[in-house]
Amino acid sequence: MKFSADRESILSSLQSVIGVIERRQTMPVLANILLSASNGRLSMTATDLEVELVAVANIEIQQPGDITVPGRKFGDIIRALTEKAEVSFNSEGDRATVRSGKSRFALATLPASDFPTVDDIHARQTLKISQADLRRLIERTQFSMAQQDVRYYLNGLLMEVDAKAIRAVATDGHRLALSQVATAKDNPTAIQVIIPRKAVLELQRLATGTDDVDIAIGVNHVRVQFGSIRFTSKLIDGRFPDYARVIPASPGKVVQVDRELLRSALSRTAILSNEKFRGIRVTLKSGSLVLQAHNPEQEEAEEELDIQYDGEEMEIGFNVTYLLEALGAIESSTVNFGLTDANSSCLLQAPEATDSKYVVMPMRL
Repeated sequence: MKFSADRESILSSLQSVIGVIERRQTMPVLANILLSASNGRLSMTATDLEVELVAVANIEIQQPGDITVPGRKFGDIIRALTEKAEVSFNSEGDRATVRSGKSRFALATLPASDFPTVDDIHARQTLKISQADLRRLIERTQFSMAQQDVRYYLNGLLMEVDAKAIRAVATDGHRLALSQVATAKDNPTAIQVIIPRKAVLELQRLATGTDDVDIAIGVNHVRVQFGSIRFTSKLIDGRFPDYARVIPASPGKVVQVDRELLRSALSRTAILSNEKFRGIRVTLKSGSLVLQAHNPEQEEAEEELDIQYDGEEMEIGFNVTYLLEALGAIESSTVNFGLTDANSSCLLQAPEATDSKYVVMPMRL
């Protein structure tokens, strides 16, 4: 296998895929990237057996072939070369040589046949969505995913497609985030899949453009095509909770608050909250919303916001981090804070908006 290219052509594709390589591997070949050269194109593939990324660069090929090279070392070499440097690559036997000017690097290789790849995902549903909408769905919900929960189906993001919308839902059992965008065409069949946490974060990193992307959903995999970059991920095999039952249909007490004022007041109150449990007390009373926190050192914080409210007084405890992260995902200048009673969850959303909803369960203080 032999090819040559300028540094930038190789580097941009390398940087697109190299993040998926884990530093500690159970299989030596997973520390490598697969290089496949043919027909003037160099394909670079990286995988951790859960997520696979493939990027393609147009280069000059002298001899087609396939080989795997140490991913991070190869990436560091290309990155360290001077800008616009010409790079030549040649592999023979179990060694590959990278040359640029008077620099020469010899790398150990492993056979391409050892590298695990995902070919056909047997798509049962395909759809198109703009990168901006995909990024918005992820940014508005991913913070509510669980981390290493024994309920493995919570360690990911639910993607739900129905006739009119694409919906993203995440929950860790204590809070829930939902966001949706309308689809350009009717989808023939409704479908639900759970995308693993690492794959969701990788998708968020890739979705930086404005072009549309094609999404193919298979039985065990989801595949997204970003121009010359192909993303494939395994799906979590599990049943996601019935999220609709968790969302309060019509909270009895809804107050409209300036989002930035509420966020700032919560941030200040959180300074003196218990560092482990992060609990704050929210008191809703006539004309005001009072926030209080205290910690084991007997320190206290209190903030009061003027609001339009003349109902009965109510106290309820929340994890302040959950409230702050939900407020950070809402883009409007005001927010509706919906409460039912001291034992029920609250609903946060932008006024008049139904495309994003945030539910936070109460906590005992």
